[in-house]
Amino acid sequence: PNMVGREQALSLCERAAPDRVHVFDVENHAGDPVYVHAKVCVVDDVWASVGSDNFNRRSWTHDSELSCAVLDDTPDQREPTDPAGRGDGARSFARDLRLRLWREHLDRDPDGADDADLLDPADAVAAVTTAADALQQWYDDGQVGERPPGRLRPHRPERLPWYTRAWALPVYRLVYDPDGRPLRARLAGTW
Repeated sequence: PNMVGREQALSLCERAAPDRVHVFDVENHAGDPVYVHAKVCVVDDVWASVGSDNFNRRSWTHDSELSCAVLDDTPDQREPTDPAGRGDGARSFARDLRLRLWREHLDRDPDGADDADLLDPADAVAAVTTAADALQQWYDDGQVGERPPGRLRPHRPERLPWYTRAWALPVYRLVYDPDGRPLRARLAGTW
């Protein structure tokens, strides 16, 4: 059931913006997967959210979760000053959070000395994708030579067979991610 939920969430995101969705798995330098419970979302270097809630109905209606959204009013003067081109302007907290996390995941200098290709979000996605692809290629080639820097690999989702989906989807909807809205709201299709 968890894999069905993950598959649905990723599919929804990819359908909404296929050129803007990039999913990676995190590992340590020994190659062990790293479980990260915190959820971080940075939108256009303007808005950021950090917390424990999952992006599903259960977290928002049944579980005790906590998140903090930050809309910093301090403009970030580094170029690009308005990465989304919407007039919002990059903000210091959101950009600094994104850069700090990407430095960690790419094995970059924590002081930001080599951030040139990470400041612009489009360039940063290219840098992250290139690093993740290089690490994956190293694995695919049998881990020959020095391990490339970074802790990210492209996420390769496992497609569940139809017979697993047949039982897992109802279990996911009824048990793992139940709709906790009041019956009247569910019937009306509102929040």
